[in-house]
Amino acid sequence: MQAATQLQPAGSIRPLMYSTLFGLLAATGMRISEALALRLEDITADGLIIQQTKFQKSRLLPLHETTRRALDKYLSVRARLGTLDGALLVSTTGKAPSYNTVKAVFLRLVRSIGLRGEPGQRGPRIHDLRHTFAIRSLEQCRHDREAVARHLVALSTYLGHAHVTDTYWYLHATPILMGQIAEAGEALHRGSTS
Repeated sequence: MQAATQLQPAGSIRPLMYSTLFGLLAATGMRISEALALRLEDITADGLIIQQTKFQKSRLLPLHETTRRALDKYLSVRARLGTLDGALLVSTTGKAPSYNTVKAVFLRLVRSIGLRGEPGQRGPRIHDLRHTFAIRSLEQCRHDREAVARHLVALSTYLGHAHVTDTYWYLHATPILMGQIAEAGEALHRGSTS
């Protein structure tokens, strides 16, 4: 996010838009397509409304107060642009950037700060922000079977998955907990928590 604030042209909305976008992705776990599709009217006092997404569902993403403050800072700058486009995230053109542009900027930034090598080498991808959100969320959960089961169902809904089982593959980075989480989620899905 700090590297994004150094993007050019300095003084334009572009650096703030990218740092806000990457922050929203990390803080909410939303899909990149969902973030780029956000409209100004999708911001509510309760959070962000994600409209008709991958599975034709809408959902509310509550925002932590620090995330909300960062979004409000971005909105104050965005309001001065005078663009008629209702997209929440706009760049110097006054419109939302394309997915390919965001992906290219992200890759360039992670390379510039040493988190990824040259093209063709493995390293962080923009979608990894979503995976990390899911993993960190579960790591913060109390590690008893019932709490994990409830949390996994809530996380699956929050991420916009059609089934709780769709969330399991996000948890590859926590292999020790994977068995416990999967077992608890399956038990809840079957209707028993024992």
